[in-house]
Amino acid sequence: MIKAENIHKSYGSLEVLKGVNIHIQKGEIISIVGASGAGKTTLLQILGTLDNQDKTNPSKLIINDKEITHLSDKELAKFRNEHIGFIFQFHQLLPEFTALENVCIPAFIKKTNRDEAEKRAKKLLDFLGLSHRYDHKPNELSGGEQQRVAVARALINNPSVVFADEPSGNLDSESADKLHKLFFELRDKFGQTFVIVTHNEELADMADRKLTMIDGKII
Repeated sequence: MIKAENIHKSYGSLEVLKGVNIHIQKGEIISIVGASGAGKTTLLQILGTLDNQDKTNPSKLIINDKEITHLSDKELAKFRNEHIGFIFQFHQLLPEFTALENVCIPAFIKKTNRDEAEKRAKKLLDFLGLSHRYDHKPNELSGGEQQRVAVARALINNPSVVFADEPSGNLDSESADKLHKLFFELRDKFGQTFVIVTHNEELADMADRKLTMIDGKII
């Protein structure tokens, strides 16, 4: 499902990733843990095609049987929209739009017609317990509700893989626990692969595999 080999990343003289290799199977939930500065978020951004690995070393990045290293920016944006979902610590919802509209945005970018996009968005919001929140804007939602809207948005295009960066880091313990359990329900219902960077040991230990990063490498 995901195969990354010899991933390096430097910022000037600072070497953040030092030849990372990672293989992830379809339907797996993988947690990545490690101290701040270990390279977790950088790795997640490269796996999610939001950043590029260094070209100075031979490397591979294959997602869903597609070698993405040589895609043009336009091809990469299309691939990302259709195959990858993102959940961030801060939900990144657009404040001027309702929950339903926020969820639909990636589908509209994909040029899905409005009726079809709204139908799937409502199905996801219903599944996430937000059927009464379609028309509410982010400032009218609790933190946990905002994050569930962000989860629905990540799933709207039925991505092959969902990358989550500290997804429960901004939630209270009860909301965080609900979100953690939700990832497994979503995997079982929709078949997505999840790659989760987290400092939450409870969530990390729930994963099918827990990978630890130290000093730019997975150990």
